[in-house]
Amino acid sequence: MKYSKPGSILVLLISLIIGFSCQRDSTEWANFVDSFMEQYFEYEPTSAVYAGRHEYDGQLPDRSPDAINAYIAWLKGQREAAQRFEVDRLTESERFEREYLLGEIDGQLFWLEKAGWPYKNPRFYGLSPDVYVSREYAPLNERLRAYITYAGNVPAAVEQMRSNLQTPLPKTYVQLGRIIFGGLASFLADDIPGIFAAVDDQDLLADFQAANATAIQAFADADEWFQGLEAGATDDFALGAELFSEMLWTNERINLPLEELEAIGRADLERNLAALDAACSKYAPGASIKDCIAKVQAAKPADGPVQAAREQLTGLKVALIELDLVSIPGTEEALVNESPPHRRWNAAYIDIPGPYEENLPSIYYIAPPDPSWTEAEQQAYIPGLADLMFISVHEVWPGHFLQFLHANRAASKFGQIFGSYAFTEGWAHYSEELSRDIAKLIPFGLLAVFLLDISTLSLNAPFAVLQEMFPVLKMLVYYFLFILVLEITLRLLFHGKKY
Repeated sequence: MKYSKPGSILVLLISLIIGFSCQRDSTEWANFVDSFMEQYFEYEPTSAVYAGRHEYDGQLPDRSPDAINAYIAWLKGQREAAQRFEVDRLTESERFEREYLLGEIDGQLFWLEKAGWPYKNPRFYGLSPDVYVSREYAPLNERLRAYITYAGNVPAAVEQMRSNLQTPLPKTYVQLGRIIFGGLASFLADDIPGIFAAVDDQDLLADFQAANATAIQAFADADEWFQGLEAGATDDFALGAELFSEMLWTNERINLPLEELEAIGRADLERNLAALDAACSKYAPGASIKDCIAKVQAAKPADGPVQAAREQLTGLKVALIELDLVSIPGTEEALVNESPPHRRWNAAYIDIPGPYEENLPSIYYIAPPDPSWTEAEQQAYIPGLADLMFISVHEVWPGHFLQFLHANRAASKFGQIFGSYAFTEGWAHYSEELSRDIAKLIPFGLLAVFLLDISTLSLNAPFAVLQEMFPVLKMLVYYFLFILVLEITLRLLFHGKKY
């Protein structure tokens, strides 16, 4: 097709206008996302601190009803603003980021409005000081100053929680409240003073002691308050089918009918039960499933699960590298420690520094059994070595820790900050199945040795031994030849002679 000169100029001008318009929209979208995250951190300073934005150190979010309503209104306004961006004027990655942002907003609005989390669930009130005491992002004195600010803000935050929670609460929420706030009280009283004991600024330490005592009292009072709710607690914790379906869509963009989702879940349950039955028929022939599992669980870590997990992580990482299963994008490591008291409602979890941090280790925490339990209950709670291996796979290699090494390096800063619960846990459980599939290819005992010390499966060592044997074999050949010649000579010389 031929164009006239004026027509060609017109086409060129239209192309330039469209290109400039798309570039402008892309710039405006990037600015919008940056503005969203900065305003989000203002509303949620605790999230900012855990992401590594330490200008927010010590601050706690305002959880008064007016502040909660203001945050809800802001989210709705941001949703409307994001929808005004025309998708055909954005790049493919920006269109994905737009849907990602809308999904994040929908998920937060669900928990705030539909599920009513601020008025029902004590876990909504995240008041953990872990970032200041376990993450060495700054010198100890600086982290202590941040902690003092945090501790000074605790009483008001606890009071907002108590004012907001509508009683009676479900029994499980009451139990959760006692574990969290009773655990925080003991953590602040028993563990935190020792962490900051090395600080040599006496004025700073005096401020710490005063603020810490106030925070301890606030947490202890909250624990006592939850204890008083135990008698009237209910079993009314379920979301119900309608809200559950809405949760799946707003949080994960899953719109399957619940009947279909249940069928998928039950089919997967049957698949796993069949795999368990097959494994037990080999591991414990003739035993019941219960006895088979008890046999697996009986192999407890001799030096405790924390030390055993440390050893497992070394072998798991080497295995991933040698088998070339996944890429590891950084040099960060995961440490293993015992869970602090206020986080022991979770048997194991990992605390991963946010994307604004640099070169800091993650910490994989394992909860000890409750000392108030019987000895038998405590022993049953400690994972066996096989279960612990799968927990280590789930939490670290190649589970959550590896995923977040990649996520913290995502091209989208929004993607670094916000994530999908289904994808995060889905990857960790997929990692467990991946490990199980590898175990099918390698005899179990050999796999255990392999995970603990991969050098035992290296072919270099046997080859080195063979090379060392060659001179010895050569000498043996010469020796046998000498003996043979000597035997023949003696037979010839003394043939027929008698002694």
